[in-house]
Amino acid sequence: MAGEIGGSGMTYVDGFVVAVPTANRQRYIDHAEVGLDLFKEFGASRMVEGWGDDVPRGEVNDLYGAVQAKDDETVLFSWVEYPDKPTRDAVGERMMSDPRVAAMGEMPFDGKRMIYGGFDLLHEAGTGGDCGYIDGVVLPVPQDQKEAYRAFAQTSATAFLDHGATRVVDTFGDEVPDGKITDFRRAAKVQDGETVAFGWIEWPSKQVRDAAWEKLMSDERLSGSGDRPFDGKRMMFGAFVPVVDR
Repeated sequence: MAGEIGGSGMTYVDGFVVAVPTANRQRYIDHAEVGLDLFKEFGASRMVEGWGDDVPRGEVNDLYGAVQAKDDETVLFSWVEYPDKPTRDAVGERMMSDPRVAAMGEMPFDGKRMIYGGFDLLHEAGTGGDCGYIDGVVLPVPQDQKEAYRAFAQTSATAFLDHGATRVVDTFGDEVPDGKITDFRRAAKVQDGETVAFGWIEWPSKQVRDAAWEKLMSDERLSGSGDRPFDGKRMMFGAFVPVVDR
């Protein structure tokens, strides 16, 4: 399926980045699975938790700094998909009031450093399917460059799919709250007139992804000389293994 935002009937995404003590990996997965059951019961269509596998350090910013990750922590890139924003809002209200959520107990990570936001679908391509590996990206984009960024996303998605990706999704910041310790805006060093974009690429395996990137580095659709509608120096990205996905 491919689509673009065009009204209240389009996919809406909650995006998250979180630092989890590496020793708590299984505890986190178990906790997320319980939460997923409730998300799906209340109306979410899919939830994915990506455990950091290849998350590079950046010169300006990166996903480690985004959540102030410690040496003994792993960065996770996660999202929840909903049929539309009204469904997302209704799910959020039920999650806040359902006693089963409180019964889940203490989170196996520092929730104060989790960053999150609500995102409108900008562009989606590919049919999806067996997702064995994920590339995730967070970056600042000028609000007035939304259509230029959509066009860039469309061209990039075609390249990714041609090289073996199964699905590419790009979203545009809608409700990106300020946090007390950190948040998406601070992590991306957002300037006046900018918002945060959140996107991912689904691959059938790490092997397919690695082979694809060797070719993508010289693909003109990604390496072309045209001006990009965002500051690539502030783009944060990494590769993740899905540990929860349904």
